Formats: sequence, C-alpha cells, structure tokens
Amino acid sequence: MSRYALTVACPSTRGIVAAVSAFLAEHGCNITDSAQYDDQGTGQFFMRVSFVAETGAALATLEADMAEVGARFDMDYAFHDEASKMKVVIMVSRFGHCLNDLLYRVRIGALPIEVVAVISNHMDYQKVVVNADIPFHCIKVTPENKPEAEAAIMRVVEDAGADLIVLARYMQILSDEMCQKMSGRIINIHHSFLPSFKGANPYKQAFERGVKLIGATSHYVTADLDEGPIIEQDIVRVSHAQSAADYVSLGRDVEAQVLARAVHAHAHRRVFLNGDKTVVFPASPGSYSSERMG
Repeated sequence: MSRYALTVACPSTRGIVAAVSAFLAEHGCNITDSAQYDDQGTGQFFMRVSFVAETGAALATLEADMAEVGARFDMDYAFHDEASKMKVVIMVSRFGHCLNDLLYRVRIGALPIEVVAVISNHMDYQKVVVNADIPFHCIKVTPENKPEAEAAIMRVVEDAGADLIVLARYMQILSDEMCQKMSGRIINIHHSFLPSFKGANPYKQAFERGVKLIGATSHYVTADLDEGPIIEQDIVRVSHAQSAADYVSLGRDVEAQVLARAVHAHAHRRVFLNGDKTVVFPASPGSYSSERMG
C-alpha cells in the first residue's frame, strides 16, 4: 500500500475537512494522521493529512481527481509520496557542527532527506563530504564575483534537482534575487542573540553581559536579513559559573538540534507559510522519535 501526504492551504470556510475526508474515502484511502489550523486573524485555513491508498490509487490520479475539490475551495494543495526523500543542498563555511550533525542524522535515518550536494566557500569540509559519497563544490565568494558565484550555486542546485537549500552556518549573505527565486526553500540557522549581539563572536559578548539563556532560531531566508518566517527555536540555560567556551559549546549544540528539527519539519511537509510567520504541525506518531535522540 502506498503512503501519501496531502497538504492544503486555502481561505477559511465551512466544509473543507469534510470535503477532503470524503474525497479520500471515495478513492479508497484511509487517513492515518490529520492536523488542521484555522487562522482567524488572516482568514486562512491549513491542513496536512497522512493516508494510506489501500486500493492502490496512484498519485497522479489523486492529483487530477482533486481538481474539482480544489477549485471549489480555492485550494493550494499538493500530494506527496512519503517514501520519496526530499533532495537537499547543504551550504557551509567554516563552522562544521551543523553540517556534521545533519550528515549523521541522514546516515542513521533520522532525517528523511537525500543530500545531493554540499557547497562551501572554503575547503575545510571537503574530505568529510567526499567520504560520505556526496558531491562537494567549493565556490569562492567575493564582493567582486558575487553574481557569478550565486549563478554557480544555482547551477549546482538545479542540476542536482534539489528542493531545498540548508544554510548550515554559511556565512555569506544571499542576494535579494536568490532569496526571491528560492522563496520558502532556503532554511537558515542563527543564534538567538540577534539583534543584541552581532558580529563574529556573539557568545563571547553574551558571556560578558552575563546572559542566563542562550538559544538558536531556524527560519526561512528572505531578503530581510535574519528576519524570515521562523520554523523552530530552542534555548538552554547557562549560569555565572560557566565560561565563554561553555557558551560556545552549548550554543553549537542547540543550533544543530534546532536546524535538524526545522529541516525534519520541512521535509515532512509540516510547515506552511502564513504571511510573515509559519504554521508548523506536530510530527506524526513515530516519525520524530529518532530526531529526539539529540
């Protein structure tokens, strides 16, 4: 039996859940998990349904037959094969903790993605990536060659057929054009001290100011630097007894975990853009247990 997911976004009105449920039942599908949210502030409705096609209904058939229901409710909908792994390009500079964490989770099956390429503006992680049998591309970026470098990056993304770019501490600012072209398909991670502690060493600044909580935020990339719709956040408590090095170590751990959870949610089609924010549905039972190991 084929296992699929259906994602729906549309204006809020009566009868959406009933129509979707009836459609799936009529096509011999059994719903195994469902989540929905009606945003009364924006008037938008969001829904994600996991189901089993018990009669073997093909994805193409479901997509075509759903057109009438979609038109009736002005839906933006899509069917996804849950056995198909999302293709991802990871970009990294010289901090490798997020890259290494993502590669490990992929290797043990905790992340349902296929890393089709790693791009860096440095050579530091070439051996790590090549040893994992993943193509590595070093694309240097300077103020003078930035348009050409981004064009080269997009060629890698398009040639690999990637659905998502993950910035695993990639320390270059992407152009407005690239952000717009890949809208909703670039995920970034940064420390949650922004905008209070900017610069090359925010954890040292946080230590000197005696902060008691440090954390990380993962979000979609937009033209507004580090202000895109937030997907996932987390924190860890620190005390006066810990050193600046402890802050760095703890910060890297929480960054890796937050980024992995954001990628996990996106890969499972659980994240919906809702204006300047997101709707993120909880993971289905069993799909998230290995992710929590970190």
